[in-house]
Amino acid sequence: MAFPACHAHIFTLDPQVVEETSDQYKQRIQERAKRTLNAVAAAAKAIGVPCDAIHLEHEHVYQAIIDSAKAKGCDLITMASHGRRGVSAIFLGNETVKVLTHSKIPVLVHR
Repeated sequence: MAFPACHAHIFTLDPQVVEETSDQYKQRIQERAKRTLNAVAAAAKAIGVPCDAIHLEHEHVYQAIIDSAKAKGCDLITMASHGRRGVSAIFLGNETVKVLTHSKIPVLVHR
């Protein structure tokens, strides 16, 4: 039985990704997101800040941020800049720029 040639170009800093199936990768990412969001929610709770931690998959990250903020009735979106220094500090991250330009909800960018 002959199989068609399959070529995949993979760039990753995590060699485990090369050996995982798509389902294994998705499961690992979901577990990582859950751990991260649980840590953030616990830190917020510890200082008395209400926090709804959600994990979404969306083709366009900026749109997921805007849609989530609308759905939750948020009156402000807070995002981080890259946190770089020097000349590169002038530029914002791509998703931050997209949220700034597409959101009708005010956006606070902090560094």
